[in-house]
Amino acid sequence: MTCGGYGTAQAQPQGPGPDCHVEGLRGSEVKAALRLKQHRRAHPMITSDMTVRVPRRWPLAGHLTFSEDSPEYREAMRCLLRGNERSRSRNEWHADPVVKATPLWVTVDYSAHDWITTEEKHKVGPWEVIPNRKKWKVILRPPTLRTIRWNQITADLGGLSFNDVSQRASSSRENTVTWSNELPEKVEVEVGLSWQRSLALALNQSYLGTAGVAAWWVSASALLALAALRSKRPGTAAADGSAGHAPGGAMPRQSAGQPPQPDGAEASLPQTLLQWALLSGAVALTLLLLIRQFSPRSQALLCIPAGLALLLVARPWHHGGSPTAPSAVPDEPSRSGGVERHRARAVIWSGCAVAGVGLLVILAHDLFGLPENLQPAAASPVSRAGLVLLGLTTTWLWLAAMAAWAWRFASEGGLLSKRWAARWDRAPAQCVATVGCLLAAVAGGLLLCAWWGNRQRLRRVNWLVAREDYDKNLNNVLQRFFFSDLTWLFAYSWVLTGIALLALLTFRNRPRRAPGRRRPGRFSLGPDRPDLLLIVSMFALFVGLRAANFAGASALYGIWLPLNILCVYVVLTVGRRRSVLNELGDRFCVQRLGTEKHRRELMNRAHQYRNVNHQMYLLEQGRAGGTTCEQLEEELRRLRQWLITACGAGNPPHQISVLDVALAWGPDGHWWSNATRAARLAFWFGTPATALLVYYQLQDLYFQEHTVSDPTGFPELLADLVLYQAAWTAAGFTLGALWRLLPGRRSQVRAWLLAAAYGVPALLAAGLVKLTDTDAGQITLYTLLLLGVLTLTSIWMDMATFREERQYMPSPFALLVSIYQLRGLSVRVAWLLTQLAAVVALYQKLKP
Repeated sequence: MTCGGYGTAQAQPQGPGPDCHVEGLRGSEVKAALRLKQHRRAHPMITSDMTVRVPRRWPLAGHLTFSEDSPEYREAMRCLLRGNERSRSRNEWHADPVVKATPLWVTVDYSAHDWITTEEKHKVGPWEVIPNRKKWKVILRPPTLRTIRWNQITADLGGLSFNDVSQRASSSRENTVTWSNELPEKVEVEVGLSWQRSLALALNQSYLGTAGVAAWWVSASALLALAALRSKRPGTAAADGSAGHAPGGAMPRQSAGQPPQPDGAEASLPQTLLQWALLSGAVALTLLLLIRQFSPRSQALLCIPAGLALLLVARPWHHGGSPTAPSAVPDEPSRSGGVERHRARAVIWSGCAVAGVGLLVILAHDLFGLPENLQPAAASPVSRAGLVLLGLTTTWLWLAAMAAWAWRFASEGGLLSKRWAARWDRAPAQCVATVGCLLAAVAGGLLLCAWWGNRQRLRRVNWLVAREDYDKNLNNVLQRFFFSDLTWLFAYSWVLTGIALLALLTFRNRPRRAPGRRRPGRFSLGPDRPDLLLIVSMFALFVGLRAANFAGASALYGIWLPLNILCVYVVLTVGRRRSVLNELGDRFCVQRLGTEKHRRELMNRAHQYRNVNHQMYLLEQGRAGGTTCEQLEEELRRLRQWLITACGAGNPPHQISVLDVALAWGPDGHWWSNATRAARLAFWFGTPATALLVYYQLQDLYFQEHTVSDPTGFPELLADLVLYQAAWTAAGFTLGALWRLLPGRRSQVRAWLLAAAYGVPALLAAGLVKLTDTDAGQITLYTLLLLGVLTLTSIWMDMATFREERQYMPSPFALLVSIYQLRGLSVRVAWLLTQLAAVVALYQKLKP
């Protein structure tokens, strides 16, 4: 497949037709130049520049100066550039020819380029490039002007070794070879690729890329299954943190004499995750390896029942709302069953109705004027309506299935608001209708993007062909619409795996309904091992996977997920011993941090510590008033003794102060609250970073052309926007969750270490990019932006830790000065400015 997503038809040019007045072209002057270079992506770029100067005596010379939309202009230009080539015989990108006229001559400058993405023949201007893994053939084989000697022919091969097969070159340099006054058929060059570029092409071969993506799906499904099997929920929400604080607030108590209410999600959520892990892996492998070989009819017959099955297996009506109706009491279980039946009926009937419409188009194809294979030679409005209906229904079913699974994860994991759940209970039919209309609008938008991309591609490919040819190719788009968009849609369904991990993490840390009082749980500084696996997996999915995407090596997708998880675990294992709270010991954490009262005392002592240090600074400046150095030192010794008395036998490290302990504990009592706070901060700090990355992508010629002409180009741009924001949010969530476990007396060190956990795979990806002689700028820019977002998040987390003192400060900057002391803050500001300067300098270097 070429960069536009379509193959190149094999059509042998026969030269200009009899209406081109070939005799009048004799005496023309022709120049041609070819350039081969490596672009940002791993795909090499072939550029052709051709200049044709024809005499005025040629009958069609004057037509070249006409309007570009006139038939005379297209006919004259076709005689010069395309001859009798069939429409869509090439897939090159081109600029509008520049025409210059003088009394004796008319000169046409024509530039074109293409991306070498497969080993198929590529036609670029008058050149043909036949790529192979190790050696390429570059042949000058123009559709026209073959019998005229070309004045000058130049091939710039980008520093690659070459061999002049024609042995008729007039000159040869290190990078270029030139022919003068030669017939086109005499020009042929054999190009030898370096092993780096051969490796880059090999890693992006379709079968290797498919194998890499399949391996990634298998590893992601295995990871989700492992997380579900290890998710034995703790007995109480307090089991994972101090003071019994649950992320959702205080734990509700059961009324006296009221029977305990079972939490059905406690058993069903892990089972739901296991179901999705098996289904997503199986469906992904089917789409990648098997279904591509089927005909459109076979694909539709498989995709429609598969989409309906995915929707029904998700069972979005199960655990989608409150245990009972809003007005019911716990002793009315029949009301709950009735509500669930109404929800199930609404989902099942709507899904079956849409699937029935799609199957009707296939089985009763005669009603729509379609052949049995759904590939009409000439599509009428009725048959096109049938193809549109088939595509929309199939896409709608798969969109509904994805939405159903997301709803199921969110409802069982406690991610939904009570208002949504109550509305789903009261009016299930209305909810299904509303969601169905939204999904239909999304499916229609995807169809519109596919139509627009095909129209732009046809304008480019058939620019010298009659405009009626655009409509003749529309049915081909409609035949393949449902499968191309369905495959693209399911390629992003890995986001559901991230939602499932978040739902399971929320489910494990929300309040649990049980009779009597809640039991005091085991004290812990952060998430336990099952929760830690979920958090690290989310980080690897949303943040780490970008390294493989930027490296441009889809064949290696399967190793990035486990590699990122391993790096985070290594950083956490090595750094946990050096964390502030771990060095103080469990006894200190229990005695000094175990309750909200203890935490308030810690914050008061941290405030005293800052005041004493500020007074010592004033004393050095001679502005301390009546305070003596001995009094301040005695106050510091008392604060130090407060730490020592709670540590037991071993004294804490001398460099750890009460302020360090307060900053290491974080702004909230439970690690979950720290995580959600950091996620919100990272989301907003990441918004400018997302805008910069997307703007940088839009400066890339390959990305521009892909967005304009690919059927899923614009939806993919929107997906990038969402996933960049999800990456920053997941990174901030991970930083907040591991806040107390990461080492460093200052919070920025924690941010840098977490960025280093991403940086190790990123360095490997950058090394691969460098090895394959492509550009590592995008992955470097992304890494620097990630570091900046995490650094800003850590600073604002420190401000939130002392948020109660904000009312006494004239500005947030004054609070930062008070927290870090002036000297420490200057270092951090300098570091932030250094990061910003690095981002700006890198962007200026990368900007084309």
